[in-house]
Amino acid sequence: MQTVSCPSCGAPVQFRSHASVMAVCEFCRAAVLKDADDVKDIGKISSVLEDFSPIQMQAAGVFGGRNFTVVGRIQLRYEQGMWNEWYLLFDDASASWLGDSSGLYTITTAREVAGPLPCFTDLTPGSQVQVGGEPFTVAEKREAECIGGQGELPFRVGDGWRIRVADLRRSASFVTLDYTDGEVPVVYNGMAVTLAELKFQLLRDDEQIKASAGKYRGKLDALDCPKCGSTINYLPGVTTNLVCPACSSQLDAAGPEATVLAAGESVARTLTTLQLGATANIQGSVHTVIGAMVRVDDEGTEWTEYLLYSTKTSFFWLVETSEGWSRASVMPAWPEGNFAQGDMPRLDKATFRKLYDYTATVKYAAGAFNWRVAAGDQVRVSEFENGTTKLAAEMTASELTWSRSTPVPFDQLKAWFGAGIQGDGPAAASGAGSAGSVRATQMKFVWWILGLNAVPLLANFGASFWIVLIALIALFYPAKYFQGES
Repeated sequence: MQTVSCPSCGAPVQFRSHASVMAVCEFCRAAVLKDADDVKDIGKISSVLEDFSPIQMQAAGVFGGRNFTVVGRIQLRYEQGMWNEWYLLFDDASASWLGDSSGLYTITTAREVAGPLPCFTDLTPGSQVQVGGEPFTVAEKREAECIGGQGELPFRVGDGWRIRVADLRRSASFVTLDYTDGEVPVVYNGMAVTLAELKFQLLRDDEQIKASAGKYRGKLDALDCPKCGSTINYLPGVTTNLVCPACSSQLDAAGPEATVLAAGESVARTLTTLQLGATANIQGSVHTVIGAMVRVDDEGTEWTEYLLYSTKTSFFWLVETSEGWSRASVMPAWPEGNFAQGDMPRLDKATFRKLYDYTATVKYAAGAFNWRVAAGDQVRVSEFENGTTKLAAEMTASELTWSRSTPVPFDQLKAWFGAGIQGDGPAAASGAGSAGSVRATQMKFVWWILGLNAVPLLANFGASFWIVLIALIALFYPAKYFQGES
C-alpha cells in the first residue's frame, strides 16, 4: 500500500494496488493522478449517487477461491439508466470489475483472445458472434458517460468520460467488449454472480444507507411533479427514473430536485389491482410496489406489470393478466440455444417449446422504474413454455433480456398484500376463466329455451310426458356433471 498527500487539500490518499494510476480524494473530491514518483491534481470528480446497492468501499468477498476487497468505483449513466462498476483488488494483486445493475451482478476480468473481434457498429442484440473461438449472443450495446467516481482506479477518468461497450452472453458466461479506446476492443471475460455466492462481508445495511444517503432505503417518500404539481411516491436512492401518474412526464430524480426529461400528456387515472406504495411480506422480506405499467400486444390484449423492490432481494415483477397472476424475474444466467435461429431454449436440462411472438407496447406507466419507460415504448417478445414455467425473451434495438415466470395463486397474492389489493383480480385467478364463464352462460340460456319449449308437452300429462321428462334428465344431468356444477 502506498499513501500520498492530496495535492489539493493535503489529506492522505491511499493506493492499495501498484496498478492503480488515480484515486479520488474522499475529502475534497480531487482526482489524484499518480505518475512515477509524483502525484498531481487533475480536477474534481463528482460524488457518486448513493443508490440501493448494499456494496461499499472496503467490502470484502471471495471469488474463485481468492479473497478480494472493493477499492474503487465508477458510476456510469446511459440513455436508459445508470449502473455501478466496482474495482476489486485480490490478495494476489490481480484485479477484476464487479458490474452492479438493478440488483444483478457480473464479475469480469481483462484477458487476451486470439482471432478477429467484431466492430462495435456491426453488433446487434440477439446476433451471434465469436470471441476466442467461442459463440456468444449479443445482449446489449451502449454508450455511457462517467457521472461519479470513488476510491482508486486503474486508468484516468473524470466527469464526462465516455465509454462504448457491448455485453455478450452464453448461459452464465459473460463477456464485455470495451471499445472506449478504439475500434479494437479490450475483452473482459466473466460470469453472472450473486452477493451470497461472493460471501460478501461489510455490506451496507439499512441504517448505514440512512446515514450516508440521508434517506432510509425502502421507505416511501414523496415529491411534487415539476410539470403538473401532482405528488409522486418513490423510493429515494432506489431508482432515478420516474413517471408522473397524473401527467405521464418522464422525470430524473438523480439530483436533489426532480427534473423533467420529457413532458407527457394528462391521463385519466388508471385503476390497478395493486396501488403504488402497496407492501407485501414475501418470504420474510417487505416488498414495495414502486412502479406499474399497462402493456398491450398486437391483438389488443392488455395486462399489467408491477415492479417490486425489497432491501433484501433484487427487483422482480408481478404480472396480472386475464388468466391470472405470475411472478417474473430477469435471468442472470441465460438459457442455452439461439432462439433467433429457431432453437428451443434449454434451461436446467429442460427444453421449452415456443408459444408465440408479439410486440408489447407500453400503454400507461406510473411510478419509479430501474430504466426509463414511457407510453409508446415497444419490445419484441418471444415466449416459451415448459409445464407451468415460462421464459420470455424481450428485444429492443439496443438490448436483449431473458426473464422467467411462474404462476402465483390469487389466494397467495391476497396473503401477501392483504388489504392492499383493490378488487377481486382476474376472473381466472379466483377460480374460473372468462371463457368458462361465457360457456356456462351459454349453456344456461340453451337449457332455458329447451325448458320453455317443453312446457306444453309436460302440461299435456299424456304418454309424451314421461318420454320428455326422461329425455330432459338424460340430457341435463350429464351436462351439469361434466361442468362440475353442484
